[in-house]
Amino acid sequence: MAFRQKHLLGIEPLHPEEIKTVLDVADTYVDLNRQSNKHSDALKGLTQINMFFENSTRTQASFELAGKRLGADVMNMAMQASSIKKGETLIDTALTLNAMHPDLLVVRHPHSGAVDLLAQKVNCAVLNAGDGKHEHPTQALLDALTIRRAKGRLHRLNIAICGDITHSRVARSNLILLGKMENRVRLVGPPTLVPQQFREFGCEIYDDMAEGLKDVDVVMMLRLQKERMDGGFIPSEREYFYRYGLDADKLAHAKPDAIVMHPGPMNRGVEIDGTIADDINRSVIQEQVEMGVAVRMAAMDLLARNLKAEREANNGVMV
Repeated sequence: MAFRQKHLLGIEPLHPEEIKTVLDVADTYVDLNRQSNKHSDALKGLTQINMFFENSTRTQASFELAGKRLGADVMNMAMQASSIKKGETLIDTALTLNAMHPDLLVVRHPHSGAVDLLAQKVNCAVLNAGDGKHEHPTQALLDALTIRRAKGRLHRLNIAICGDITHSRVARSNLILLGKMENRVRLVGPPTLVPQQFREFGCEIYDDMAEGLKDVDVVMMLRLQKERMDGGFIPSEREYFYRYGLDADKLAHAKPDAIVMHPGPMNRGVEIDGTIADDINRSVIQEQVEMGVAVRMAAMDLLARNLKAEREANNGVMV
């Protein structure tokens, strides 16, 4: 299969064929996860360490479940109480981890580029579970799988990404992936949260929901990342919902069969109306959660295959 990466640090290095490979393998894991016996031995004998320097519920649980279903020895490190809090540098942490000979390292970090730095210092496969405002590759891949399964294809679709684009690594990774797969992407939100420089990604920018959602196939909502805001980006949450929160009236501008997505966690009544979020005919938010486990299984499986091949080429020596 066409997947040549040593790490999964972002969507940017991936070729369209590699994206397709991850999604195809993930499809097989969706089927496995729906069986009574959900286990595989793809990572049997391998060690997976999850390092989350930011709090996470969905992503960390998803990676942990994915590793265990593939047969890995999974360890979660409590980074909030780690040696880094005592003054240890990220590089020293990487060297310490390296001495434990892990095979897969899953990292979420508040600073852009930190995961890439770790990958340069360890002898194992590194997966970026989100770094600052940079990228969140597995989220974009699970979103792509959700779209492909719902729409039957992942090209030449009209897709609107709405909300807090400025602070969103999810938006960035999705923009890159959807662009590589020849989709037409629109960004919709207030000018304070959708900078004009995003036009460099080849997308269209709208500050009006009715215009931005007109005839789209997919509506992807993003939460307001208040923890990353240090100024007055919106007048109030009530005003924001009135203008940019997804409700039935705004969704009516999209195609009648348009699907609604959200990476979570959701702020109901802020960026999305609860009735829309729970609409089983339009919302695929729960499907996104399901696809997340399958995509992370696929990514770790493919990286482990490459790691094993590299080690065999080096006569079993850790590389």
